[in-house]
Amino acid sequence: MDFAAEVRAGLSAHPKTLPTKYLYDDLGSALFEVICLLPEYYLTRAEAAILRAHARDIIDAVGDTLEIVELGSGTATKTRLLLDAALTRQGSLRYSPIDISRGALDQTVHALNAEYPAIEVDPQVADYYEGLRRFSRNGVARALVLFLGSNVGNFEPYEARRTLRAVRETLRPNDALLIGADMKKDVAALEAAYNDKLGVTAAFNKNLLARINRELGGHFDLDQFRHRAIFNAPEGRMEMHLVSERQQDVSIDGIPMTVHFELGESIHTESSYKYEQAQLDALAQETGFALTETWSDPTGAFTSNLLVAR
Repeated sequence: MDFAAEVRAGLSAHPKTLPTKYLYDDLGSALFEVICLLPEYYLTRAEAAILRAHARDIIDAVGDTLEIVELGSGTATKTRLLLDAALTRQGSLRYSPIDISRGALDQTVHALNAEYPAIEVDPQVADYYEGLRRFSRNGVARALVLFLGSNVGNFEPYEARRTLRAVRETLRPNDALLIGADMKKDVAALEAAYNDKLGVTAAFNKNLLARINRELGGHFDLDQFRHRAIFNAPEGRMEMHLVSERQQDVSIDGIPMTVHFELGESIHTESSYKYEQAQLDALAQETGFALTETWSDPTGAFTSNLLVAR
């Protein structure tokens, strides 16, 4: 479905929901880059620490001559650590970033072309499924697919399995998938990461309503919705919601539809599942991979996991 169809479906549902992927238009992607710099948002720093310490180990574990594909690349800041390690090993490289934000992808391609003349950058403006369908091998021995930043946690468990199976279908045996995963930890640390004091995460969340206004003729008053992020312990996930501050009706001209909200009613905009190592092992086994290596940051907050296609 396209944006309009998914907005109609999600805002007609009970409870109301909107797909997480639509948070990442050009403005949303830029706001997320800021979130990654915030002191409360430990995830990016933890993963970067792993890659700084172990990028060479990761590339060596894959071995052979490889090409790299990245799902949801954004500006590929952390990815450069792996690109550097791969270039050290083999001298030249093909890198295929896949992202739904053309702005972020254009910025990445421009920067990488300037910084890395030995890298052939083959970008795909697409969601993961379409990008993987377009992916064509380049005659190299192995492919390494990157799924960094705990992006896998944004999928419902059945969606995570479906996505990894889709990745597996594009790969040959012994190709590899590197997954970043945020691990279960103290609830206060989790909730602080999604409720920063500057309100950047709130702006990121509310931008989804602003996007509906911009692209679909919506009439959301952003001041009448409040950002809420909570840990759902039974489900093992952080949740982001947009909560209506009053009873109201909001029209969306481009669909068209009118959406009724009760006081306190919310739109569920993101789930971010937190993992235990046994869950990652099971996810690999169920989707045609074997989890062969795991690297952790010094605090154990985050892991990078190498899955090899069986």
